[in-house]
Amino acid sequence: MQKTNKSIEVFKNPILERLTHVHPLTPFFLWMPIVFWLLWRSFTVYELSPFIIGILGVIGFFSWTLVEYLLHRYLFHFEFDSSQGQKFHFLIHGLHHADPDDPTRLVMPPIASIFLGITFFTLFKGVLGIRWAETFFAFFVFGYLCYDYIHFYTHHFIPKSSLGKFLKNSHMLHHYVSPNSRWGVSSPFWDYVFGSMEDIKSKEKVV
Repeated sequence: MQKTNKSIEVFKNPILERLTHVHPLTPFFLWMPIVFWLLWRSFTVYELSPFIIGILGVIGFFSWTLVEYLLHRYLFHFEFDSSQGQKFHFLIHGLHHADPDDPTRLVMPPIASIFLGITFFTLFKGVLGIRWAETFFAFFVFGYLCYDYIHFYTHHFIPKSSLGKFLKNSHMLHHYVSPNSRWGVSSPFWDYVFGSMEDIKSKEKVV
């Protein structure tokens, strides 16, 4: 695999290669209309009260932070033994660690997000029923969008706020100092819960 035009080349096929590059606005325009549509259905079709929508919203958003943590820790960093498994790992996440500042690979490709979206919505519908699942999923997706854009922000911008500096520093430590810790990108909450905030080879700041 070699770098071309400042990006690591993954596929020789130009169509497949193009699919690995994503404009940062793509997740927003793909998912926000779905979020608004589901919330509209929550009020007009299912006639849920603002209180119920708020409860489902808080739980749905918070559930995303746990899923983000688990995906990052146990799937994105899973160590495969087979060569095919290693290629799969490189494609879904190793590529990002090999070239963490590539601006076209800082948000999730639509193929991956749609697959995960269908999987989780099916799960939520089975557990909660369609009436509550749509509202829950709307806020779950909103949590995902927060993750995608916080991730983009930490790599692409210099934060001014203390919160922005903390999130950027934490994620840069994951990349450059302690790759086996700090799995939460949009929130450190689950790292504190599961004791994975520090690896720690160093406690220095990197930004």
